[in-house]
Amino acid sequence: MTVIESYQRRNNEASLLIIERILRDRDSFWYQVAEERDLNRLIGQMFVSSSISFSLYGIVLGLSHSWLQALSSAVKLPLLFVLTIAICLPSLYLFNLVFGSRLSVRQALSIVLTSTTVIAMLTLAFAPISLFFLLSAPNYEFFKLLNVAILTLTGFVGLTFLVDGMRYLNNTALQFLQSQGLQTESKPEAGEQRQTNLPTVVKPVSMKLIYFWVILFGFVGTQLAWTLRPFFGDPMGEFAIFRPIEGNFYVNLIGTLLQMMR
Repeated sequence: MTVIESYQRRNNEASLLIIERILRDRDSFWYQVAEERDLNRLIGQMFVSSSISFSLYGIVLGLSHSWLQALSSAVKLPLLFVLTIAICLPSLYLFNLVFGSRLSVRQALSIVLTSTTVIAMLTLAFAPISLFFLLSAPNYEFFKLLNVAILTLTGFVGLTFLVDGMRYLNNTALQFLQSQGLQTESKPEAGEQRQTNLPTVVKPVSMKLIYFWVILFGFVGTQLAWTLRPFFGDPMGEFAIFRPIEGNFYVNLIGTLLQMMR
């Protein structure tokens, strides 16, 4: 990297908001994660920005019931993502260790928080639309489905950033191995003999494993959201911080759809 490119990268890191860096300067962002440069500060920025964004969106969700519900949801929505990360991050890190990846704990946390930050900022961007329908067409079932759709869409987009980050770090690892005169462990093609002049190391973690982990992250998040409910609050019901654990998210979603079709 040239001196000018290095200066530009550092200038962007200082001048752009964290979400702007993630969306507009991805190569520089992932390069910083790959280098493990100033990750504590980066992790702190993403945690604060995503927590604030989720809190603001949680207020909009809770307003379908009352201000008390809005305050409760403002606390519980950031908590939902913190707990989901705490539950799922160890498996991501251990998967990487098992398959020989060089990913550190801070790098794994940075990648997951990047995904969470994108989700948080996108949900905040949808908050005015959600609030508009709450005020102009106050139908609880419709409002609930609308926001489930918003969270599903933003979650899908956010998790694609996690996959992109893992792919970038995998490519970086491969380039490092090649620069060191190493080769990754792979099966030889038909009629081709394995080269033996280079030492062999375990290849970076398979992307198929990352896709599996992303699905696991989604399932844990939805079930944990069901456990921490209510976030919306039925306008006809009483205020409650938590409800008894019964059923699951998917059964309730199907029931809501059937009720709207009547």
